[in-house]
Amino acid sequence: MPRFLEDLEWLVNVDCGSYTKAGVDEVGAWTAKALGDLGASVESHPDQRLGATVVGTLAGAADGPRALLIGHLDTVFEPGTAAARPYRVEGGRITGPGVSDMKAGLLAGLYGLRALDRVLPGGLAEGLPFARLTFVANPDEEIGSPVSSPIIRDLAATTDVCFVLECARANGDIVSARKGIVDLRIRIQGRAAHAGVEPEKGRSAILEAAHLTVALHALNGRWPGVTVNVGVARGGTRPNVVAEEAELEVDLRAPVRADLEAAEAEIRALCARPTMAGVGCEVIETARHWPMERSAGAALLVERAVSLAQRLGFPLRDTATGGASDANTTAGLGVPSLDGLGPIGGLDHSPEEYLELASIVPRTTLLAGLLLAVARDSRLPRRSA
Repeated sequence: MPRFLEDLEWLVNVDCGSYTKAGVDEVGAWTAKALGDLGASVESHPDQRLGATVVGTLAGAADGPRALLIGHLDTVFEPGTAAARPYRVEGGRITGPGVSDMKAGLLAGLYGLRALDRVLPGGLAEGLPFARLTFVANPDEEIGSPVSSPIIRDLAATTDVCFVLECARANGDIVSARKGIVDLRIRIQGRAAHAGVEPEKGRSAILEAAHLTVALHALNGRWPGVTVNVGVARGGTRPNVVAEEAELEVDLRAPVRADLEAAEAEIRALCARPTMAGVGCEVIETARHWPMERSAGAALLVERAVSLAQRLGFPLRDTATGGASDANTTAGLGVPSLDGLGPIGGLDHSPEEYLELASIVPRTTLLAGLLLAVARDSRLPRRSA
């Protein structure tokens, strides 16, 4: 525990927002060394603008399943945040930027592997019950994983099970389902005119954007759990000009893929039917995460986790949540996936973000035990190589 806390303090006190490349790479280099010390073969996939994706691979029993562990290196915080409110322990809670999302989870994954290295006969080098265990440290999860997603997808294609190391919910729940997300940018093209002299010759892109915004928000509730939100609207140049251009940024979320596809199709249909003649709309997809649905394979992982938690002396439940993670990517490719396997924390992305100190040991132990239990469970379906 003291060593874990020392490492956590160091990690929290490094500014590593998604666009702070130097900080992300500093944490990535530290993670790469930790994986190398465990005997993993480590690759670093650099990017010019964002941090490098670190991939550590351990080889084991040829007849075992193939597992993927995913944690992310980045936070949502700007440079200077760590200096302004550094790592702090008070009243059983640890605070600091990214302590819950997800530096503690990243660390729990590494310490879970260290625990296995100690208890397995021959350690990880000789006793790993997985044919392959791959640890991905993702540099860009907080901005939708644009750089790391292709790497994760390639690995997931030959993976039997995935564990994502986001911290558990504030009430201790692990995550077995997440909504899918499609982010859309809608560009509206109107016709400029003098607003005071001949407004009738204009076609206001802002007016069309307003009509479209109302129509998009009316989609909320049409499908169970589906939400549509116009979060950003911009347009026009000055008050005496009929706006020629406008733009909307739209967040669409749904718990199941069929409803996500149906809602997206309706959004595109609305854009294809502008309320004014002479106005055009262009829909641009900026990000997509398919839903993480609670599959039969995921239910098996939950069953194993709940059983282990009972043996360790604490209750455990699974839940669904509206936010996406890298588990959406793996689950969307058919890989049984379980998330929220880090320690317990809350108030992510805020100055009040915290981690429950007492949860570190039991949740890290749970993760290590779950890896062993799943590796030895013959019910886990194997995917073709």
